[in-house]
Amino acid sequence: MVAETQTNGTEDKSVALSDRVLDVRDLRVSYHTPRGAVRAVNGVSFFLKPGERLGIVGESGSGKSTTALSLMRLIHSPAVIEGGQVLLNGKDLLHLSEEEMRRTRFADIALIPQGAMNSLNPVMKVGEQLRDTIRAHMITEPKSALNAHIQAVLESVDLHVDVMEAFPHELSGGMKQRVCIAMSILLSPKVIIADEPTSALDVVVQLQVMETLGRVQNELGASVILVGHDMGLMAQFVNRIGVMYGGKLVEVGPVRDIFKDPLHPYTQLLIGSLPTLESKEMFKGIPGLTPSLLAPPPGCMFHPRCPQAMAHCSDEIPNLIEIKPERWVSCHLYNGNHA
Repeated sequence: MVAETQTNGTEDKSVALSDRVLDVRDLRVSYHTPRGAVRAVNGVSFFLKPGERLGIVGESGSGKSTTALSLMRLIHSPAVIEGGQVLLNGKDLLHLSEEEMRRTRFADIALIPQGAMNSLNPVMKVGEQLRDTIRAHMITEPKSALNAHIQAVLESVDLHVDVMEAFPHELSGGMKQRVCIAMSILLSPKVIIADEPTSALDVVVQLQVMETLGRVQNELGASVILVGHDMGLMAQFVNRIGVMYGGKLVEVGPVRDIFKDPLHPYTQLLIGSLPTLESKEMFKGIPGLTPSLLAPPPGCMFHPRCPQAMAHCSDEIPNLIEIKPERWVSCHLYNGNHA
């Protein structure tokens, strides 16, 4: 279950706080540049139930990856987390010390990064990198016990134990991505964030990697946040979708409902740009350009590109409101009265 709060304090009360493994509230992240602050994440809130799969989707520059990295506290200067809360089982990750956060990563919340080759140390064997991940959490089991655990994890992601003795460059792209999945589940976290985990893979390997991620998630009973721009992949994998635009969530809802009846004009255009097997049509993109987050347009961020924009869209920022059960949208078309 997901909800979002912008400026009106709207919050879904149907899911108790005790049922939220992750609760993100009013997260704000800016990149400080010589020309001013770029507000990459501007008041994003959502929550996640145990075992749930949430997709965060949007065009490049919408704030998806910055949101994901902020949850892990892995953003660096000039990026600054300027406010909000990230509650993991009630513990605010934004207020932990660096040492406490280091121990929380992988143990409680883990990241499958974008671009596996850039995430693995090219001069260390895979097994040693996995052992280092475990040792970083002060786990002092004998090497034989560590190796046995690593072998079991590698087998769970369809990798042969021989991979432990390989360097990353000796593996295919799909194998490297599976190593990153293995690393993320070594310590059985409750939340796994997958930041475009299949972006550099071909279609067949994408499917295999996502099947692997889904299977290990079910075995762990973990929740997954899948970040990406592939609406087709989202439709196949997640339970719910949060659509981001200009650093904000503009629509949140169950994946089937959003594909069947998208509410926000941006979501409608995103889904309308997908090819279908039923008809042959010209490819339809979204007109215009994504907004500058350094100097965003007034009012609704999407109004310069919106085919349904009204006069007050350029003056008033819409709040994200629940217009029907589990359907949230930030758009002046609805005003809370849409049935």
